[in-house]
Amino acid sequence: MPGYMRMPVITLQLMPGDLVLVDAPNSALAAWFADLCCGLVPLAGGAVRFLGRDWESMPHHYAAALRGRIGRVFATGAWIESLDVATNILLPQLHHTRREAAALREKAAQLARSFGLPGLPMERPANVPPEDCARAACVRAFLGEPALLVLESPLQERRSELLLPLLNAVAAARNEGAAAIWLADSDPVWGDRSFPATSRFRLSDQGLAPVRRSA
Repeated sequence: MPGYMRMPVITLQLMPGDLVLVDAPNSALAAWFADLCCGLVPLAGGAVRFLGRDWESMPHHYAAALRGRIGRVFATGAWIESLDVATNILLPQLHHTRREAAALREKAAQLARSFGLPGLPMERPANVPPEDCARAACVRAFLGEPALLVLESPLQERRSELLLPLLNAVAAARNEGAAAIWLADSDPVWGDRSFPATSRFRLSDQGLAPVRRSA
């Protein structure tokens, strides 16, 4: 995002099990920050590291493989419209893992049920209701035992029915050593003092600023 290339230095370090909640009312800036965490933003200075490795110093194929360890819920969906939703869900892991396709499909179906779907949607994204696409996006993010979760406003459009399944999935991933970043837009979790964040920040064109829990 050229408009944000001169932002102040952003400093954020996540340890295994951390859950960082970020107030990010600017959706374009939130998407830029999510891309930054995934090593997709060219840097004018500094470094972004994942699992101790600098994104910019890695060979392209190695960086692509490491992104297979990141589970991301995109605010815009980011579906390949020519493929059915089930294939969209499975494709990243089929590309980045040696696990058998049948085992991946079974795990994906299990996750789908945990998020309120009867199974993996076999229709193309345009033919799946938005609320089911939101559930499917969560399945895609949590499939493959991610080391990092980047959740862009996963409860947008008041999809509050996803809150408990998401919290359960995040808790399970954190117990396995994953870290998570939850970017909140109109997300109701920002005002929820009981939300189990280990730290809170506010993202603006002034950078990333820590916020007290009571804010």
